[in-house]
Amino acid sequence: MRVIKFLFKFVLYFILITVGWVGIYAIVPPPITVTMILDENGITKDWTGFSDISPNMVRAVIAAEDGKFCSHNGFDTEAIQKAIERNAQGGRIRGGSTISQQVAKNAFLWQGGGFFRKGLEAYFTFLIETIWSKRRIMEVYLNIAETGIGTYGVQAGAQRYFNKDAKDLTRIEAARIAAALPLPKKRAVNGASGFTARYGNTIAARINVVRNEKLDGCLYK
Repeated sequence: MRVIKFLFKFVLYFILITVGWVGIYAIVPPPITVTMILDENGITKDWTGFSDISPNMVRAVIAAEDGKFCSHNGFDTEAIQKAIERNAQGGRIRGGSTISQQVAKNAFLWQGGGFFRKGLEAYFTFLIETIWSKRRIMEVYLNIAETGIGTYGVQAGAQRYFNKDAKDLTRIEAARIAAALPLPKKRAVNGASGFTARYGNTIAARINVVRNEKLDGCLYK
């Protein structure tokens, strides 16, 4: 009986604490993340409101990371299934994470895999999709995503690479930052070549598709 009571209280407190935590971040910018704390290169970041970020940057990450951002509930089942099929064939492990899942991981959890962390990621993804707006999810993502060595957020990235604010990023500049997001410590934004350069050009072209097909419709009315 005591075990049951303990488990009940644990689950109740866990839900109350996590819902409250997500609720606070719906209004207050996340001050720091586990990834930032563990970064041996230091932290450079500068929180920037959604309205002060270029639509080119917003559309670039949708084009590169999550084309169904405005239409899914936090999980892209088709992308997850394709990732499972690719991984079953061997080679480099690839994920099917949406932007919402990446925010859940980056804002509330830690890097790395494992079923336990993935389970928590799914839980926090559900919470932010329920409590936050899509605009808030995108705003947080663009402010805490690692954009370079010791650099977090697109404002810090824009300043580092192009000496300008995120609101002034051109289509090509935004695409280059988006191309480096999966491996920000290894992919060069300035002077990019090879795969990163080609991928950046592809993202730049897709920006027009995102705009024309209104794949960002939940963000811009």
